[in-house]
Order: sequence, then structure tokens, then C-alpha cells
Amino acid sequence: MPYTALLRRVSALAILIALPGVALAQAPQKAPAPASTPAANTTATPAGPDSVVASVNGKPITQGDLAIAADDPALSLPGVDEAQKKNLLIDYMVDLRVGAQAAETAKIGDTPEFKRKLAYFRDKLLLDDYLEQEAKRAVTPEAEHAIYDQTVKLMKPEEEVHARHILVDNEAEAKKIAARIKGGEDFAKVAAETSKDPGSKAEGGDLGWFTKERMVPDFANAAFAMKPGQVSDPVKTQFGWHVIKVEEMRTKPQPTFDELKEQIDQHLIRKAQQDLILKLRAEAKIVRPDAPAEAAQPAPETKKP
Repeated sequence: MPYTALLRRVSALAILIALPGVALAQAPQKAPAPASTPAANTTATPAGPDSVVASVNGKPITQGDLAIAADDPALSLPGVDEAQKKNLLIDYMVDLRVGAQAAETAKIGDTPEFKRKLAYFRDKLLLDDYLEQEAKRAVTPEAEHAIYDQTVKLMKPEEEVHARHILVDNEAEAKKIAARIKGGEDFAKVAAETSKDPGSKAEGGDLGWFTKERMVPDFANAAFAMKPGQVSDPVKTQFGWHVIKVEEMRTKPQPTFDELKEQIDQHLIRKAQQDLILKLRAEAKIVRPDAPAEAAQPAPETKKP
């Protein structure tokens, strides 16, 4: 079992033992510092990457080593506070160094298989860091706004409706409800009493804003043919019978830059990294003796003699 998998199985118990109220026979805790003692932690300068947090057989473990371990997805510790996380990472690094030193003594690193693995992971780390640098270069305010402007320019204006509805099982019931509302009863109050739609009933039948394609055709056609304030006659869909009230209509506003920023950044990163790999491939001399043959192309027609 890889060590990281072992750590995941052990860390849950370690965290449980460390939690207040669950600890078993722990060593006595130091008394809290007197109130007059300055709170050094609030003004302490953050430790640099070369700060030593532990050592194993004379070889230091630094804050920078902990930072690298903390970035390992296999060592994710959600819900653990920073002090506990640091302690668990130090324990992990101690075990890692102890095991690595023992493996060195056992000449594990001298085997051809290990050397191949080491070369593979070195290449992978180099590529990952190279692509990360390319991503940072690609995401600039100028590039972000250029993509945003291009995106919103291509967006066609769409009409939106803000509507409420009441859903019931049969036409007769829908007619009675429509009559009540057209007679002056409050739509939201009647919806809360009678609607079968659990998603909107508690909100007085409110469906919010929607474009035409978001609703089933029969419902959408009825809603978009109405005017604000109008209440429909019963409308049948595959879900049942609806009574619809249109509250407002508008042209759908374009998304703001902040709303699209995350998607824009992901697009810029993916494109920059893909372009980089394609460029490197094009510039490299790649030989693949065992490459799969390309799909057979039909031979050109030739005239028979």
C-alpha cells in the first residue's frame, strides 16, 4: 500500500484523538500564559521556507518541505485547524524521511525500476510546473477583458419572463383556481394553499426569471404570449395543469465580467497550455516505430489500360 494511502487511513484516528473532549489519557496541557503576557503569535513574522521544524538523523525538515506536502492532494485534511494540520504534516514528513533513509540503506534507489520511476516523476513535476508558469502568464487583465468583450458581443438578446404558477392534477381544479385569482384573491396565497409543485409552492409559485427554452413548450408558449399582470386560463403540460401569472418581462441582461471571470480564466489557461504542448510537439523530432497506422485512405482511381 502506498504510504499516502496508509496516511489517509491513520490520519482520521489521529485527528479524532486530537479533538477536544475525545482525547484519551493525553499528557497534561501547559497552563495558559498570564493575561499580561504579550500575544507573540499575533505579531510573529511568518516562518520562511528554510525554517527548520524538525530533523531526522541530523537531516532537517523545513517549513518549505511542509508547504510542498500540504499541496499534495493525497494529504488533504479538510476540517482540521492549522495547528493540527501542521503537527500531522510534520509527523508525516518524519515518517517519510525515516522510511526514505531506510530505503537508501537498502539500496532501493539503485534498482533500474526505481530509476525509471524517478525519471518519470521528475519529468511530470517539471511539466506540471512549466504548465503552471504558462497559465500565470496567460491570465492577464488585458486577455480576460478581450475574451469577455468578444463573448458578450456574440450573445444574442434574449427575452425573459418572471412568472408564478400553480400546478394541479386536473383541468376542473385549475379552472376553479384561475377563477379565484381573477376574482381578486392573492396569487401567492392561493399557490401556497393549492399548488402541487414542491419547488415553488413555498415561494408563492414564484419561478423567477427564465428564458423560453428553459420551460416545456406548452408552458413557455403560454407564458411568453401573456402581458405583465395577466393570469392565464388552465395550461396543460406533461406535469399537470397550470395557472400562470406573468409578473414582469425584460430583455435578459448580459452577464457581468465578474460573473464570467472564472470561466474566462479557465479558457485562457487551457488554451495557453494546449498551444504550448502543440508548439513543443511541432518543434520536436518525435520517432515512434510502433505508432498505430493511420486510417487507410481509399486508393485514387486509375484508368485501366
